[in-house]
Amino acid sequence: MHQDPFLTEILSLIAVAVVAATVFGRLGFGAILGFLVGGMLIGPWGLGLVTDAAGIAHLGEFGVIFLLFLIGIELKPARLWVMRRQVFGLGTAQLLVCGAALAGLTSLFLDLDAGQLTLIGLGLGLSSTAFGIQLLASRRQLASQWGRAGFSILLLQDLAVVPLLALVPILGKGEVTLGASFGLAILETVAILTGVILIGRLAINPLFRLVAATKMPEVFTGLALLLVLGFGWFMDHIGLSMAMGAFIAGLLMAESEFRHQVEVDILPFRGLLLGLFFVSVGMGINFGTLAGNLSLILALLFVMLLAKALIITLLVRAMGQTLAEGIKVGALLAQAGEFGFVLFTYARLEGVLEGSTVEILSATIALSMAVTPILFAAGDKLARRLSGDEHTITDDDEDTGPRNHVIIAGYGRVGATLARMFTNLKIDFVVVDMDPGNVRQARQAGYEAIFGDAARGPILHKAGAEKAALLIVTIDDPAAAKRMILTAKREYPTLKIYARTHNARTATELRFLGATHTVPETLEASLSLGAEAARARGANEVAIRSVIRTMRADNYLATPADGGAD
Repeated sequence: MHQDPFLTEILSLIAVAVVAATVFGRLGFGAILGFLVGGMLIGPWGLGLVTDAAGIAHLGEFGVIFLLFLIGIELKPARLWVMRRQVFGLGTAQLLVCGAALAGLTSLFLDLDAGQLTLIGLGLGLSSTAFGIQLLASRRQLASQWGRAGFSILLLQDLAVVPLLALVPILGKGEVTLGASFGLAILETVAILTGVILIGRLAINPLFRLVAATKMPEVFTGLALLLVLGFGWFMDHIGLSMAMGAFIAGLLMAESEFRHQVEVDILPFRGLLLGLFFVSVGMGINFGTLAGNLSLILALLFVMLLAKALIITLLVRAMGQTLAEGIKVGALLAQAGEFGFVLFTYARLEGVLEGSTVEILSATIALSMAVTPILFAAGDKLARRLSGDEHTITDDDEDTGPRNHVIIAGYGRVGATLARMFTNLKIDFVVVDMDPGNVRQARQAGYEAIFGDAARGPILHKAGAEKAALLIVTIDDPAAAKRMILTAKREYPTLKIYARTHNARTATELRFLGATHTVPETLEASLSLGAEAARARGANEVAIRSVIRTMRADNYLATPADGGAD
């Protein structure tokens, strides 16, 4: 039987990703280093199980794109505006100072002219968005002071993509009008970003509202993917990075009523593709180039890591943060970034850099990425020692969501009644519903409401299930109610679950799945109707209440099986 080589490569990728990430995670080195080592093993310079390193790298870049989109969703525009001093102040200073220092240091190793050294200095001054953001996110430090500083630097570096690309052909032609060209490139970037943001604000919510009304989850997920990839494609088409386009798309979604469900839909793609990106970096380490220029590459690597870590640490300290926080940011961003590969390859095509020089620089970048997890762990340990292991603000610390609240899954007639009742009783609650019309009505009534499927664990997390007093399932779809209860019990075993049911049989099934309390609506209606009729006939009030209490205590099991009229 003929064996498909493509299938062999896919199996190799999946196997190495699972095994390497698990082993290195258990050893305490983290999954990223595992992906890198795994890529080195199966790549063209290792065992040769996967030969199309470029194709895998291109696919893996989508992981970075989805990662930046999800970061954008979490970082609302108002919060970004608060960070403007760090983005344009700290970020610009980092790129210019590191670029100048690295240009000078590179001249000690490579005999190049001033223009070439400037390009190399700025290219090596960039850091890896994928590594930086992933390390921050995995440690839940994006909301910390030093995490914001690191993110601000990375964001400015993404904005610098267009000016740096504009610099390459200028150097190739030997022109000297750098200031005017840079200024024009920056103005074009600002104009394009402004136009995209304005159009996106007008179009995104109506589009998602239209698709959500179909109540077809697969179409909704398709639109979410189209949004991310579409923005990325457009930005790439006009010369900006796809990652920047995805980040802007995330920012535009941050204020949308559909943000939580979109985030949940995109999350699986991010994890899978980001792992491929790190594997591809490991596959790209050329052992031939390493062997032939080992001393030069190691010297460049050492000087670059030391210079960037020191400069970034001092700049962060100058911005008013502690030395420990500066060390963390310096260790996080000391490596060179994935955009360096693109910049230097483009410079080779334009005749600015020779192929041998680009190979040396690419090997240096790849190795710097490979040592990042180790370098960051060492920097974090040093920072903790300096600060006395002081607590830093994490994403969880900044969570100001409700405590001991109620989650109402479904905002139909029952859910709306509960919302009014809880409002009068001053009980905190959050509404979750998959119908955009219901979510809009709940928000218009002044209630906190999330668009999403409560049968999805991440949506329950967004609703604060880990801090909730109970979950009330009010939907009239038994199958969907069962999925919600199963998910809630699996993700939050101690969470109390109350559920509305049509009849006693369904009530029994839901209790078996984990519901704490069930209320068959047909029996409740019968009890209420019967009580009023008994009062009209002159029955004793104490006796009426006793009968109702007894029937409820029997947990509705005396009701006949479903069938006939309600």
